[in-house]
Formats: sequence, structure tokens, C-alpha cells
Amino acid sequence: MGRTLLDKIWDAHTVRVEDGGRCVLYIDRQYIHEVTSPVAFAGIERRGFSVARPSQITATADHNIPTVDQHLPIGEPESRRQVETLAGNCARHGIEHFGVGHPRQGIVHIIGPELGFTQPGMTIVCGDSHTSTHGALGAVAFGVGTSEVEMVFASQCILQTKPRTMRITVDGALRPGVEAKDVILYIISKLTASGGTGYFIEFAGSTIRSLSMEGRMTVCNMSIECGARGGMIAPDEKTFAYLRGRERAPQGAAYDEAVARWRELYSDPDAVFDREYRFDAADIAPMITYGTNPGMGMAVDGTIPADADPKALDYMGFRPGEKMLGKAVDYVFVGSCTNGRIEDLRRFARLVEGRRKADNITAWIVPGSKGVEAAAKAEGLDRILAAAGFELRQPGCSACLAMNADKIPAGKYSVSTSNRNFEGRQGPGARTMLSGVAVAAAAAVTGVISDPREVFGMQDNKPE
Repeated sequence: MGRTLLDKIWDAHTVRVEDGGRCVLYIDRQYIHEVTSPVAFAGIERRGFSVARPSQITATADHNIPTVDQHLPIGEPESRRQVETLAGNCARHGIEHFGVGHPRQGIVHIIGPELGFTQPGMTIVCGDSHTSTHGALGAVAFGVGTSEVEMVFASQCILQTKPRTMRITVDGALRPGVEAKDVILYIISKLTASGGTGYFIEFAGSTIRSLSMEGRMTVCNMSIECGARGGMIAPDEKTFAYLRGRERAPQGAAYDEAVARWRELYSDPDAVFDREYRFDAADIAPMITYGTNPGMGMAVDGTIPADADPKALDYMGFRPGEKMLGKAVDYVFVGSCTNGRIEDLRRFARLVEGRRKADNITAWIVPGSKGVEAAAKAEGLDRILAAAGFELRQPGCSACLAMNADKIPAGKYSVSTSNRNFEGRQGPGARTMLSGVAVAAAAAVTGVISDPREVFGMQDNKPE
């Protein structure tokens, strides 16, 4: 029987299998940030251990940092303490650290691929659930708890049960106005927020292959929002071209040798998955969520389902059978490890160019890294945004989660390109509607939930 992509990478990294079936899995790279690493550092120091392989760890500050005035000390005491603690721990243990103001600083799941640290065939962990993002490059990447962060610090290995395998195949051309975020929100709406529990998902099919690397990262980023352990996409020519010349990727002859190895990373034609789903791209429209988990999604021009969870609708202030179109919006957030890449900023700027931000909207346009910020300015995106009434902020996790100053006030409605819409995710009492960049742009210029195909004239068989 053939092997899946997960099988090939997992088995190659299995040091041994313990009684009961758990694997001692070797980890190629661990990413750390300021929130989930301090207790792990304290744990190894209490035991008298040192970090086993500091060169295979990459640290950055992202969750707690402000997205304006980063040259000033962080105002919130606990956030400042966590950021300073990360810097001190990394200095003490010889770990490369991209702190606030560093030209390589950014959201951990954006800088990893951007700098070339993330490569096909790797095993990658981070004390952050959206580590699944890195699977877009053909890696086995998943989030871990603090005790497991400590385990990797001490041994460069982790105890882990091998997940079951799921393949989700999406075929066909995307319709106008539909982007990668809509693809994954559609999939989650069909599988529900728990449909992937216990599985590692491989995304396949012509639609997935047609996505840019940034789009693939968006899809894998949100694989865990249907309960999966992680998501991945087999590397191909787009992957190899994306990595060519990146700072920490192999260079010259080493790159050519690496590509030869990476070409072997695919699921065999006769590989058997534990579960399979197939979807038609023609069925996918621009999406938006109406409830309090990412599985509560619908086409932006659809109606809220009659059987929608009453508790979720009560929190959101919605009713079954209502249209989402025309509903009030107070905040628009474009950013996060889901949609904070240069491609996302380009798309937003292109859509709002020549228009104006609606007066009732507070908009936070946040690059995912200093690299994205620099590219946006070099391309003049900041000037396009400013002319339309928007401000390009500084890099950070921002309004994805309520761990920094960018919080949505209680009762206010936010259209967010991030990944979670749980109660209070963006601030106590905040009401979050997840979407792609086009739906967010349409809300930003109209002030209400709007269909981007109508607002921006996206017609069948015509360029946007």
C-alpha cells in the first residue's frame, strides 16, 4: 500500500515508538513567542537543563505588541513584561530572537515561510495553534502546549500520537470574487468546527494547486478551525519558486539538492486516507460567518440558517432567516497570520483604491511582518491606503485576539480577516464576523456587510 505525505514525513522523523503507540518524534524547527514560552524556559532552568539545539529555534514577539508607536516602551505592564522576558530568555540560551523593531520581526507564522526557515519535509511545532500554517509548504506542522515546548527545548523531540489522515480535494476554477479564505471557510461550514477532530488534513485538487503560496498558507492556517491537528499541501513548482533565494532557505547547489528531495514529498497514488471529502469550486461564494465559531459560515449573499444555534445568534444579535447583507459594521481588521501577507495587503489596496473608507468604520490594516510592511511601502500601498482614508499600521497579531491594545469594544461588530470568532475573541463582548479580504474591503467602503462582487464589479469571466 502506498503512503500518504504525512506518513512519509512522520515516519522519517520517528526516533522510536513507545509502548501504547506514542511516537518520539524529532522536530526540525520550533518557533516561539512571548506568550507560551516563559513557563517552558522556567521549567528547563528549574531542572538544570539547557536548550538542546538553540539553532533550531526561532523567536519573535507578536501577540502582545502594539501596532503603533513601536519605538516607545509597551504601555501595558503584563505585555511589556512578557516581551522583555522572551528577549532575556533567548539571550541567556543563545536563541535567535527577532524583537520589536528588528527588521525580521513579525507574526511567527508569517516570518517562518517569509524568511525561508520553513521548508518542505520538516516537522515544525510552536506553542500556538495556528502552526498549521507552515503545512502549506509541505511540512508537518502543529501547535503544542507549554509542557511540550519545554520537551522540545530539552530534547529536540516530542511525544506524540500519530494522527489519522484526511484528504480534502477541491477541484475547478474559483468564481470571481472568491479567494483562498472563502475556500477554507466554505470547507469548515460543511465539515463543522469539529469535523476534522483527530485528523491531519491534506488539501489537494486543481483548486488548491491554483492557489498562490500565500493562499495555501491561509487554507492550512485555518485547518485547525474544523478541529484538525494540522493541514498540509504537497510541495510543487510554486513551492520551490517561493523558497528560491529566501534568506534562510538553501542557496545555490544546496537549493538544487533540496528541491530534488522535496520532489519526493507527495502522497502515493495508491495511498489510502482514513477519510476523504470532495468539493466543487463552483459552489463556493464569498463567505462570511454569522455565529460564534468558524463553522458558522455562509455565502455573503445568503441567509442565516433556520437551524442556527440560538445561543450564538443571541450573542451576535442576529435571527434565523435574516440576510447578512446590509448589517451594521463598526470595525474592519485586515491582518493576522491568516491574511496579513503582502498579497492580502495588495488585494485590499487594489480594491479600495479610488474609494473612501466609510465614516462609521474604524479600520486596522496590519502587516504580518516588518518584511510585509517594507514591501507595502516600497510598492506605494501605504499611499493608496492613506488616500482612501486608511492607515497602514505596524506588524503584530493585532486584533486577531484580545492580547494587545487593538481590541474591539463590547457590542461592536467587526469584519475580520483573522481565524476565530469565539465570544470575546477580539475583546470582551465583541462580535466578530470572519471573512476574506474582498468582503472586508467591501464592508470598509460601504459601512455595512456587502457583496464584493457588487461593490467592486466582479463579473463572471471578467478580471476583477
